[in-house]
Amino acid sequence: MNGEASALELRGLTKRFERLAVDALDLTVRAGEFYALVGPNGAGKTTTLRMVAGLLRPDAGSVNIFGIDALTDPVAAKQVLAWVSDEPMIYDKLTPLEYLEFVAGLWGIEPRISQRTAQDLLASLGLEPHRNERCEGFSKGMRQKVALAGALIHDPHLIILDEPLTGLDAVSARHVKGLLSDRVCAGRTVIMTTHILEVAERMADRIGVIAAGRLVAEGTLSELRQQNGHTDTSLEDLFIALVAVKAEAA
Repeated sequence: MNGEASALELRGLTKRFERLAVDALDLTVRAGEFYALVGPNGAGKTTTLRMVAGLLRPDAGSVNIFGIDALTDPVAAKQVLAWVSDEPMIYDKLTPLEYLEFVAGLWGIEPRISQRTAQDLLASLGLEPHRNERCEGFSKGMRQKVALAGALIHDPHLIILDEPLTGLDAVSARHVKGLLSDRVCAGRTVIMTTHILEVAERMADRIGVIAAGRLVAEGTLSELRQQNGHTDTSLEDLFIALVAVKAEAA
């Protein structure tokens, strides 16, 4: 991983609905790292990622993706990223293979390339036996895997996932985690929100803790422990302590 290059830079990112959801957030994710964003419900995690993905317009601040100003050039930014929400949106009447071919066509990928990529993604996610079944009969976990495959068909450099393991059984979760780890090893960047702190603890190169729309702590698990004066505590204990401190200061 090149620690000097940035995949994502957020500066002063702000979004208000009925209340302040994201509060002048500064965040940098390095190219080639697996970054986990954790925080309590309502902390601003999903809102932040939706602004990065171009699905929400921030009230203030900047979003820079691999040197691209995502607010002034959203098309260029979207070409290098993938967004996977916790509520998968796919076409029920298509099979997984048809869906991937459809998405690849939207990206203008040559069929000879997209077919091979689609087969690899389906195999990696354990979807090969279901490649010709209509998605309408799939469980949420299977739909999540189809949506992830569709997001990866154009080989994005930045992969943004909001609770990607929601609804997955243990075998499916292993497939997804293995695929994401392989992408990071290939030099891609992954940003993931998760409530499963053990996953963040095991998979992430760095962890950001967000509360009340602001980053309250960031670093490797070892660095977070050192920042809080505990050398052997779990991420769960650190998380609870950090969020409690933020709540008291509010």
